[in-house]
Amino acid sequence: MVSVYGSMETGTWLAGTDMQDTTTGTIPRQGGVTTLPGPRRLAALEPPNASLHVLGGFRLTIHGVNIELAPIAQRLMALLALRGRTQRSRAAGTLWPETDEAKAMACLRTCMWRVNRVTGGLIITAGSNVQLSSGVEVDIYRYIDDAASSMRSTTRTPATDLQAIGYEGELLPDWGEQWLVTDRERLRQLRLHLLEEEAQRQSREGHFGLALEAAFAALSVDPLRETAHRRIIEIHLAEGNVAEARRAYRTCRQVLIDDVGVVPSDATTGLMRSVLLAQMG
Repeated sequence: MVSVYGSMETGTWLAGTDMQDTTTGTIPRQGGVTTLPGPRRLAALEPPNASLHVLGGFRLTIHGVNIELAPIAQRLMALLALRGRTQRSRAAGTLWPETDEAKAMACLRTCMWRVNRVTGGLIITAGSNVQLSSGVEVDIYRYIDDAASSMRSTTRTPATDLQAIGYEGELLPDWGEQWLVTDRERLRQLRLHLLEEEAQRQSREGHFGLALEAAFAALSVDPLRETAHRRIIEIHLAEGNVAEARRAYRTCRQVLIDDVGVVPSDATTGLMRSVLLAQMG
């Protein structure tokens, strides 16, 4: 028997544990207690109305009810959300890297079985592959779709709201798994490009305060990113604040020399060079 989140008194049903209440299946949540059909009946609900959140932390809801999963069950669902259809052997090796293959595969089968008993079959298999059901809505998919729409658009859309672009949450921030490194970097790069695109768009429309907000948000994500520094210089110049542009350029130059050991590129120095030539003329 492994540890249980909740108790039999509250009727909590939890994946990845050896204890369950097959009567009411009530799941406590903030603000009160929601009654959910017991797990055997929950498994019969088709199709599952499930939402999986991985930005800002792991959270799974089915029919609006929060479902608590054991840590290894959370990691299996997150892995499948980020990787899509995955070979069983690869999933087992990723989640149980220090276990021999046969035991890792057995752990995977047990974990899948426990998750599916709770969720009504959100993990499906096809031959040697495993994947999430198409009935699962994953927040990072929506974020990427909105990002793509924003970068294709030439006008401001709801998807370009700064709150949505830059502050939706890190990818599973409290997890230390090595297999998340690449996904986190992809998300970081996407956010940086979105913020820089938004800064440029707002500057073109004459909304210089919002443009600077987006550019500085990108800089807060990566203080060494030269293109973010360049956006700030461009915005100051577009607004007619030459002194601010010079200050931003000096900051950019000092940061790159001190922390990277390089000077700004021609694209950045050219901005200030053109200003100096214009003033001399």
